[in-house]
Amino acid sequence: MSGILRDHLRVLRYAVLSALADLRAIYTWRSWTFIWLVRILCQVSLFALLGRLLDAPDKVGYLIVGNSVFMVANTAIQVVNSTSWERLLGTLPLLVASPTGPFTVFTGRSMLWLLDGIGVGALSLFLLSPAFGVPLPMPTALLAVPLIVLVGVSTYCFGLLLGALALRTVSLRALIASLGGLCLMVLTGVQVPTTFWPAPVSWLAEVLPLTHGLAAVRDLLAQGPTAGVARLAATEVLIAAGWLVVAALAFRHYDRSGRREASVDFTD
Repeated sequence: MSGILRDHLRVLRYAVLSALADLRAIYTWRSWTFIWLVRILCQVSLFALLGRLLDAPDKVGYLIVGNSVFMVANTAIQVVNSTSWERLLGTLPLLVASPTGPFTVFTGRSMLWLLDGIGVGALSLFLLSPAFGVPLPMPTALLAVPLIVLVGVSTYCFGLLLGALALRTVSLRALIASLGGLCLMVLTGVQVPTTFWPAPVSWLAEVLPLTHGLAAVRDLLAQGPTAGVARLAATEVLIAAGWLVVAALAFRHYDRSGRREASVDFTD
């Protein structure tokens, strides 16, 4: 058992190193800071300005927090696209041939989006809140950072499942990623409370990533009860674990069916 665990950790380590190399290839610190981060800040500011247009100061704070944390999720879910790229580039058979199976490889292979999302989401929250007059109770607000990390991990697990589905229909990868991100933005309390929706939709939001993690960030910044914040964070951990298990099963099914049909090296 220790040998199997060691193999998984070794493969995961090299997959993460590969992801970091991709991150360095995609961005320089200048392009990340002055192009990508600025784009994210403008997007979040747009929703904050809509709150001001409504002449509702409380809505400004609600939208800044919601959209800043959503940027973590929206970036992490790009795992769907990068997972599909492996099939388009012809590297998928090599990854499937890993002694640990494809799930461990893909878990680390797209880690760059998780790191990217945590960075832009946290900076958006801490830079735009003061700019729009939204109070950040210090040093309590710093505890929002681990909650943002938790949201990123939870959404990344959800994205891994969507990535496994996108491997079968590579041509629909952008649509799958966009719909996944749109569902999270609309249903999980980013723009409006989850109670705004009919009961069945609210029930769906309860099992989606981001919902409870975002609620924990909101309660933390509102200086709500510590027990309530901890309960929401624990729920987000359980939801992340659930999506991770489902994603592992999806990759396992893809691996087995692909080997059986000899189809892992073909694109749509």
